[in-house]
Amino acid sequence: MAKRETWATRVGFLVAAIGSAVGLGNLWQFPFKTAGNGGAAFVAFYLIAVLLIGFPAMLAEFVMGRRTHRNAVDAFSEIGHRQWRILGAFAVVTGFWILSYYNVVGGWVLRYIVGSAQGAYFGAPAEYFGAVSAGPEAIAAQFVFLAIVVGIVALGIEDGIEKATKVMVPSIAVLLVFLAVWAFTLDGAGAGYAYFLTPSLDAMVENAGTAIPFAVGQAFFTLSLGMAIMITYSSYLGDDDNLLVDGGTVVVFNTLIGILAGLVVFPILFANNIDPGLGGGASALFIAVASGFGSLPLGNLIGVVFFGVVALAALSSAISLMEVTVAWANDNFDVPRPQLAIGIGVGLFVLGLPSAWDVALLTWFDNIAYSLLLPLSVLMLVLFVGWILAGDAVAELRQGAGELGTFGPIWMWALRLTVPALVFATLALGIQTLFLGESPAFFAPF
Repeated sequence: MAKRETWATRVGFLVAAIGSAVGLGNLWQFPFKTAGNGGAAFVAFYLIAVLLIGFPAMLAEFVMGRRTHRNAVDAFSEIGHRQWRILGAFAVVTGFWILSYYNVVGGWVLRYIVGSAQGAYFGAPAEYFGAVSAGPEAIAAQFVFLAIVVGIVALGIEDGIEKATKVMVPSIAVLLVFLAVWAFTLDGAGAGYAYFLTPSLDAMVENAGTAIPFAVGQAFFTLSLGMAIMITYSSYLGDDDNLLVDGGTVVVFNTLIGILAGLVVFPILFANNIDPGLGGGASALFIAVASGFGSLPLGNLIGVVFFGVVALAALSSAISLMEVTVAWANDNFDVPRPQLAIGIGVGLFVLGLPSAWDVALLTWFDNIAYSLLLPLSVLMLVLFVGWILAGDAVAELRQGAGELGTFGPIWMWALRLTVPALVFATLALGIQTLFLGESPAFFAPF
């Protein structure tokens, strides 16, 4: 069996974890979940959800990973709970399922970088999206995006993931700041900022019924929870790292990236008189925002930069999703990492073919993930850590935490009561909407 790798530096882990969290959820879902659920009211609900649910759940995954130094499945055996390995397996399958269609969307982003340079979609953005989002062209783009992901993961933790994310994550931040400064100069910037950043109590009350469940789902989706990513990444950590500080760092940077994305997207929409509630999913990024570039100064350049940022974010998340499965295989089979990455990549490509062929099938894949798999995975893990691992989990959290270790008992009761209650409510709503056909899916409606 191959020797298990570790992060070369703590900064490497933090950048990789932030890169995993900063994905399409921040640059696509966050602005348009905001638009469809009361504007700044949704932002307020989201920030509360991150604090009450996302942060405690992330610490639960960190504790599982670092305590065992194993992949998400074998971690349960390592701490004497082999019968619970199904929880880890469920999280791994969830991540694999999501990555199968995430690669397809990543392929779309690559096409839009080229399309921006050529101005190909400026005249008819809806028609352009329809042409590149499904069929042979989408399959080819999916293959290219997946090949990049496989190549990075095949190089390993230090030489592949760590080095790649150390370039990607700072680039995302710098380019987003550039875009936000540019967006500030647009005529509609003030109205966009007001819509995005000025919460109204009336709007919060009016939108609470739909905004709160979406905000909870957004919290654990954008923080890469429920997919075994943070268990896997933290399993490569040293025993003296401060998990509380690390988790807080990831949460803060992830939230700032989401806010920055909103500071770019809403000025573009208001500058072009585009309704911010036009729709989520594909129409949001690939039609609504893209349609604005054609009428703006330097639209080609801005389009290339914008979709370049989205591509970097998509790649940083995709490599973390793939590493979950590769880590499990690497811990259990005496096969070189490059071969494992290629083999798993083939499986992902095949599972992603239906999503690449038909956008409706991609929507179905995402409905299952967003409404069922993710909340169920998060719920089972926090219940396990809160009620079964319990005292050992608190001891692990305190290790390396210094004075912050006093937060341990509060965190434990949050895992036992507050987090499960809120996630269960989200799961119940997701199941209801899934069977009623009113999906809160990440990419719907098209």
